[in-house]
Amino acid sequence: MGPLVLNTRPDTDSADLIAALDQRGYRHLSAPMLEITFPEPEKSLDTSPYQALIFTSANGVRAFARLSDDRSLPALCVGDATARICRELGFEHIHSANGDIHDLAALIREKIDPASGPLFHPAARKTAGDLGQMLREDGYQIDRQTVYEAVASTELPQDALNALIGHDVDTVLFFSPRTAETFVKIIHRYKLEGDLAGVSAICLSPAVQSRICDLTWHRTHVASQPTQEYLLSLLDQSLS
Repeated sequence: MGPLVLNTRPDTDSADLIAALDQRGYRHLSAPMLEITFPEPEKSLDTSPYQALIFTSANGVRAFARLSDDRSLPALCVGDATARICRELGFEHIHSANGDIHDLAALIREKIDPASGPLFHPAARKTAGDLGQMLREDGYQIDRQTVYEAVASTELPQDALNALIGHDVDTVLFFSPRTAETFVKIIHRYKLEGDLAGVSAICLSPAVQSRICDLTWHRTHVASQPTQEYLLSLLDQSLS
């Protein structure tokens, strides 16, 4: 049998990843560390005050699409996966920072004149950083609104739990700091620390890796670029 990969991404973000794992011939299990919910909007969003949109996640794009039919405003995205969802949903002007929230802040400074009006940031209640704080001194006005919820899991699916206890998992994939933090809490709760000694972790970025460093892994790896493609390439290298 081929290597067994444990995916910790939310189900809403996992379709392309699972297809890629299948194509590569990996066995895989899913243990979503976050459950994404989209509350029904009370009314549609008036986008006329805004000069651009900021997206720090693909789910922010999906949530915005429930709020408004406007696809004409520039969409500034944290990474290529988020930009891809923008393209799929018909946005006309898309820019990707191809990185993390700090890269996105730099992209906003490059592309957007703060004097031309505020920016709209649809987000979860908890985010990886505060863009408004980062850009406030530069004169940017960012209207961040909570438009979806990312609820942390408190337990592992039974098949994932059995695989970890049975030392069948070869690699765990981590795509965000919060999913990594949630995984660590669950491992401590189940007292599975000793069951990770033979397991490798592959992380999208150094910020993600930093959240799992108090667990003892066989190895930890960080993708050279924060994209799914680079992460999967690193997975191939680590398991070859």
